[in-house]
Amino acid sequence: MRGRKIVFVAAVCLAFLAGSANLIFALEPLHVVVTIPVLKDFADQVGGPHVRAVSLLSGSENEHTYSPKPSDLVAVRKADVFIEVGMGLEVWVGALVRNAGTAGLLVVTTSDGIARIADHAGIADTHGQGDGNPHVWLDPENAKLMVGRIAEAFAKADPAHAGEYRANQDRYVHRLGALEAELAEQLQRVTDRRIVVHHPAWPYFARRFGFDIAGEIITQPGAEPSARHIQALVRKIREGRIRVIVSEPQLNQKLPRILAQESGARLVVLTAMPGGVPGTGTYLDMLR
Repeated sequence: MRGRKIVFVAAVCLAFLAGSANLIFALEPLHVVVTIPVLKDFADQVGGPHVRAVSLLSGSENEHTYSPKPSDLVAVRKADVFIEVGMGLEVWVGALVRNAGTAGLLVVTTSDGIARIADHAGIADTHGQGDGNPHVWLDPENAKLMVGRIAEAFAKADPAHAGEYRANQDRYVHRLGALEAELAEQLQRVTDRRIVVHHPAWPYFARRFGFDIAGEIITQPGAEPSARHIQALVRKIREGRIRVIVSEPQLNQKLPRILAQESGARLVVLTAMPGGVPGTGTYLDMLR
């Protein structure tokens, strides 16, 4: 009897100790690594206090040509969840994740299931992982789908807070819908919606809000345009009386300035990434 009592007491003690360990584990936030700032904002909105998210890029770098640092590898090795856009936006991700070798790492590709626009063609592509323009987040409807994938991943990685993640998703999706309606109303005053863009980041925004991308300065990431291409753009802007050229802060402004000077169009620098310019710390701020 004495032996059985000792076993019973030991079992009770172990149960309480296990309970304490589980409580400590439950209080530890999910460690989440994302590739770009817009995904960090989405992760923060969905995860709230239960998620600690870090972005590998700050918003000032070029996501196409980024080279991961040793600190990025360390961050991924500590992560529970890794979030990317996909579609070839972050070509460096595959090697980074493989080199990290994190057991049980949940990798989330937020562009999965989004109707794609083929680069330079404006044609939707829904055939899985085919080619397509990867800047999908600039359409608020796509952002809703991306937020949903993040909420699903967090619920899988941390079932104890699944209800909170889904509730946060619902609230944020409602805010995205309100922003989309607000933007649509504001843009009704814009009658000429033709623009020339520095690099092809804007087709999803253009499709959603009725803009016409009349030309691109850079047609391929990392490739400088020819003098003939720039001259053709100048003629097109002049002859079509296109009034706006859109550039981005992380890109060299030399060519857009030359194009604006030669054509008479107005150069506007907009960010496609939260934090790219002051006052754009969140996705909602960026689109406003």
